Amino acid sequence: MTLIKSISGIRGTIGGRYRTNLTPIDIVECVAGFGMWVKKQSTKTRFKIIVGRDGRISGSMVSQLAINTLIGMGIEVIDLDLSTTPTVEMMVTHLGADAGIIFTASHNPKEWNALKFLNQHGEFISAVAGAEILDLIEQGEIIFSDVDQLGNVARFSGAIDIHIDEILKLPYLNLDAIKSAGINVVVDCINSTGALALPTLLDKLRVGYSLINEAITGDFDHNPEPLPAHLIKLSAKVVELGADMGISIDPDVDRLAFVNEDGSMFGEEYTLVAVADSILNKKKGAGVSNLSSTRALADVCKKHGVPYFASAVGEVNVVNKMKESEAVIGGEGNGGVILPDLHYGRDALAGIALFLSLYAEKGKSMTELKADYPSYVIIKDKMPADSLDLNTTFSKLKQVFSQEKIDTQDGLKIDFENGWVHLRASNTEPIIRIYAEAKTEEEASSLITQVKEAIS
Repeated sequence: MTLIKSISGIRGTIGGRYRTNLTPIDIVECVAGFGMWVKKQSTKTRFKIIVGRDGRISGSMVSQLAINTLIGMGIEVIDLDLSTTPTVEMMVTHLGADAGIIFTASHNPKEWNALKFLNQHGEFISAVAGAEILDLIEQGEIIFSDVDQLGNVARFSGAIDIHIDEILKLPYLNLDAIKSAGINVVVDCINSTGALALPTLLDKLRVGYSLINEAITGDFDHNPEPLPAHLIKLSAKVVELGADMGISIDPDVDRLAFVNEDGSMFGEEYTLVAVADSILNKKKGAGVSNLSSTRALADVCKKHGVPYFASAVGEVNVVNKMKESEAVIGGEGNGGVILPDLHYGRDALAGIALFLSLYAEKGKSMTELKADYPSYVIIKDKMPADSLDLNTTFSKLKQVFSQEKIDTQDGLKIDFENGWVHLRASNTEPIIRIYAEAKTEEEASSLITQVKEAIS
C-alpha cells in the first residue's frame, strides 16, 4: 500500500494506515493544505475551486471528503462530478475560478486514487507550489472558517459539451473531411468517464462507433494503462467488426492510444507524432516532448522545418518548455497531447479529433498511415526504487558511457548512435523507470542490457 506526494499530485492506494496510504484523513489534510495555499495567492476574501472526478470506485468518497473540507475553509466549490481531466482544466478558466482539483489516479489500477491540483490557469501546480502545500500541512498552518463564513457547493452540468464545442472550433480541424469519410471506430471506455465524453464527440463528428467497457463502474475490465498488453479485447473487437480503428483512453481521458484496422498497435508513442503532423501541416511552430518520448517527433518537426525541444518528464515540465519555446504542439509519449490553442493540458478528446482529421485527409488505412512515420521501438522497463542508489548509479553510468551524449536534466539519458536509454525515478509509482528506443526491439533490448550490466 502506498502514498506518494510529488509534482504529479497526491496519489495513493485507498484504505490502510494514515500517512501510509490515501486515507480519509490524508485526503482532508492535503485538500486543506491546498485550500490554504490558494488563499495565500491573493488578497481576495472569497475563493472558488472547480472539482471533478473520474469513474473510480472510491471517487465519490474522495470527492465528498474534499468538497466538504473546502466548504469548511469558506471556499465556494463548483462540482462537475463525473468528468475528464482536460474538462476540469478548461472549466477553471471558463468559470473564472481560483483553482481546481481532479480526483483521479489516471492510469493506475482501481485501488488507487489521487488529488491533482490546478492553479488559476487550469494547469498543474509547480513543484515549488507543491512544496509550499506540503509545508503548510506539516507546519499545521491550516485555518478553517467559522460558522458564518462557511463555503458552499453548486453542481455544474454541461462542462463536457462546452469542452467538445471548443475543440470543434479549432481552425485546423477539417470537420467536413471527417464527417464525409464514413469512419467507424471501436472505443474502449475502460469503465470510466470516457463513456460520457467520447460518444458526444464522435456523434458531433458523425463518426460511427461501438463501445466496450462502457459501464462507469470503476471496476476496470483490465489494467487501465493503454499499453498493448492491455488492449487485447479492443484489438479483437476492431478485427471482428471490420472497424477502421480502435480508440483507447485511460480513466480520466488525458491519454490516448490507437489500434490499427488489422488489430495491430498504432503505438501510444505515435499518437503525439501523428497529431503533430496534422497540426504542423497547417500551423508552423516548435514541437515539444519529454526525454522519454520517441525520436519520431523530432523527425516530424524536422520534416516541417520547425524546431524540436525535449523537457524533463512530467506534464508541468512539458508545459513550461512549450511556453518557453512558444510551441504549437507538445505532449508526452504516453499518448498525451497538449494543444496550447485549447489549453495547456493533456487532452485525449482533442487528440482524437485531430487524429481523425489527419486520417480523413490522408485517405489511408491506419497501417498505411503508420508507415509514413519513422519507425522506432521503445521498450519500457522498470526496477524497484529501493534497489538502487540513484546518485551512485548515475555517476557510474556517466563514467562507463562517457563517450556518449549524456543529458541529466531529468535522471540520466544516454544517447547512443543507434538509440537511447533513459533512467529516472517515477513521479507516480515507487519504481525506477528504464526506457530505451532504437530502430528494432532487439537493438532497444540490447541497449537496456548494456546499461543494466554496467549498473551491476
